[in-house]
Amino acid sequence: MRVLVTGGAGFIGSHVVESLSQAGHDVRVLDLSPWPGSDPPAPVSLRGDVRDPDAVDRALVGVDAVCHQAAKVGLGLDLGDAPDYVSHNDLGTAVLLAAMGRAGVGRLVLASSMVVYGEGLGTCAEHGEVVPGPRPVRALAAGRFEPPCPVCGQDVTPGRITEEAAPDPRNVYAATKLAQEHLAAAWARSTGGVATALRYHNVYGPRMPLDTPYAGVAAIFRSALRAGRAPRVFEDGGQRRDFVHVRDVATANVAALGREGEGLRAYNVATGTPHTVGDMAAALAAAHAGPAPTVTGEYRLGDVRHITASADRLATELGWRPRIRFAAGMAEFAGNVERAGV
Repeated sequence: MRVLVTGGAGFIGSHVVESLSQAGHDVRVLDLSPWPGSDPPAPVSLRGDVRDPDAVDRALVGVDAVCHQAAKVGLGLDLGDAPDYVSHNDLGTAVLLAAMGRAGVGRLVLASSMVVYGEGLGTCAEHGEVVPGPRPVRALAAGRFEPPCPVCGQDVTPGRITEEAAPDPRNVYAATKLAQEHLAAAWARSTGGVATALRYHNVYGPRMPLDTPYAGVAAIFRSALRAGRAPRVFEDGGQRRDFVHVRDVATANVAALGREGEGLRAYNVATGTPHTVGDMAAALAAAHAGPAPTVTGEYRLGDVRHITASADRLATELGWRPRIRFAAGMAEFAGNVERAGV
């Protein structure tokens, strides 16, 4: 199969390209950035913006499927950033889908995100399974970080979210990722195409960029340790996440290309095993033999407290399972020397 990977020179996209190539696919890349220079030779690469119809039309010639990784990432907390996020993520996706319709390309794998869920599921002793609302500023400022039951205000036990949960985007970036899914669903309905949305959880690993708006908290912690500083952990470090290695994310894209059935279907890409942000900071500090993490009590509006997932649907329907365990992945990540940008 000939596959176009948008954003294929980036952190996740470059690993997707490699996994597709290893699986025997003929890969083409569309990206504004060059292929990572220290890595194996690039596949057929086209420099271009996914928002440019002419560039996308050229890239789609002879293509059977698209893995759409190109996006502007980050929280997008400031509404002043909204036009830029919408332009890159939603306009870019709309231009791509329109071009796929013209070219008759009927298979799409979309890089979506856990952020479409908002806060994860919780279980209240009195009211059962609940979805906590946004945490009020006054609670965060007072150091009350756990989201309460929205009905009675009591503490809840965090659980793993499934793809059937109602979306609840809490920031600009999250809203644009959900809009991408809706656009893909509309495209699939109108063309009879197959659209698969992969909701990535906290991705880390080689080629994660350093100290940019695109860097995850793992990269920020690692940079601090390399400078001899303690990682600064927000809140109390108890935020639960599912850290999934980028090579596992890449193989999920390969599996998603083989999905049968029309329309859009979403899948969590996660390990199913949660760890706290504090756990991750401690693992990186130990791998560096560096200073222990500092828990600051600081917070950011728009952050969610807990978001962990079940990846059972992806395992059952597409046969994918993560292979890289947390301890081994973090030890490898601690030793990587990364490029300074995307």
